[in-house]
Amino acid sequence: MNSLIIKHGRVIDPANRVDEVRDLFITGGKIAGTASSKADVIDATGKIITPGLIDIHVHLREPGRSDKESIETGTRCAARGGFTSIVAMPNTTPTADNTGTIAFIKQRAAEVACVNVFPTGAITKELKGEELAPIGSLKRAGVVAITDDGRCVQNNELMRRAVEYAKMFDLPVMDHCQDYNVAADGVMHEGYWSAALGLRGWPAVAEEIIVARNILLAEVTDWHIHCQHLSSARSVELVRAAKKRGVKISAEACPHHFTLTDESVKTYDTNLKMNPPLRTEADRQALLAGLADGTIDIIASDHAPHCTYEKQVEFDVAPFGIIGLETELALSLVLVQQKVLTLPQLIEKFTINPAKLLRLPKGTLSTGADADVTVIDPVVEWTYDVEQSASKARNSPFHTWNLKGRAVITIVGGKIAWQLE
Repeated sequence: MNSLIIKHGRVIDPANRVDEVRDLFITGGKIAGTASSKADVIDATGKIITPGLIDIHVHLREPGRSDKESIETGTRCAARGGFTSIVAMPNTTPTADNTGTIAFIKQRAAEVACVNVFPTGAITKELKGEELAPIGSLKRAGVVAITDDGRCVQNNELMRRAVEYAKMFDLPVMDHCQDYNVAADGVMHEGYWSAALGLRGWPAVAEEIIVARNILLAEVTDWHIHCQHLSSARSVELVRAAKKRGVKISAEACPHHFTLTDESVKTYDTNLKMNPPLRTEADRQALLAGLADGTIDIIASDHAPHCTYEKQVEFDVAPFGIIGLETELALSLVLVQQKVLTLPQLIEKFTINPAKLLRLPKGTLSTGADADVTVIDPVVEWTYDVEQSASKARNSPFHTWNLKGRAVITIVGGKIAWQLE
């Protein structure tokens, strides 16, 4: 399908400050200014047409753990969620700390992915936090950022050098903010519920110390550091104050952190065990305020698939993480329904903001841009059934949740990658 006309939809393109009902034309895999005479027509009456959504925080597990997820299944999951581009984290096996692994990911994505896959490279070799990965070589191999996500560089001097090298190669740095000494062996947020449930506590300050560290390093190096999956109120305050000073710092939030709290863990459901952990209602409200005032620039899923048998164990020993690509948009649309964000503000956090951070040629419906488009039905009501997920994994706390709003068509490069039947 080379030519399409998507008619009568509400086009929201924050990059061009467009929010109006109009037709969108696609020809030859690009956004066109006029319609082709042989175009197929999609009626989007009552629907929202946006630039293809971008998720900058996804674990595809391939290479190494394709029993949990693969590039093929992970991208199918993304397409169902309305995402046309995803950014793959480097904690694979082997680690994406070398050009060979990056080449494999890119080649495999070209063969089987139904959406765009942008790889990241590791900050340190094998994510051990001891020796820098070859950042320049990773850049030439095609990574869009460096991160040790899943781990956090504890050596502040090493992290400073990593940021300086990243600046030389014009690479953003993304950081999983966690001080291991403070987090220790915690498995949920330290507070009332950890005490009541008899589970080891993980204090919010374990995140906040590294957020503060990153702000200082961004300031001293004059380079951009992006703080991944913020979960605490003080983290939001730190980023807000730093931005006011002009520091090159940004942040993302995940739907599970602004939807759930540590009280949810009272069921001992291991699908509620994540890193960083669910925190208090006060923290959740602070995340909402940070999203509303722009302190938090981006929404991302931290899609982290695990095998069912890995999660069917005691809470203490279960792995951290949940899948999220298919529920992310619907959970985020709640922010619009509750008037935390306007619809254009929400779409901005899924499109032009992540595109700008990672210098991706995406996130816009400008004429001549790649025809990556998401069509959203904002009022359709549906129930999430994790057993029907495109993912290999089933570790979602949102199974059987009744949701409102979802992507109904995902178009990548002018071709329909997924459509709701």
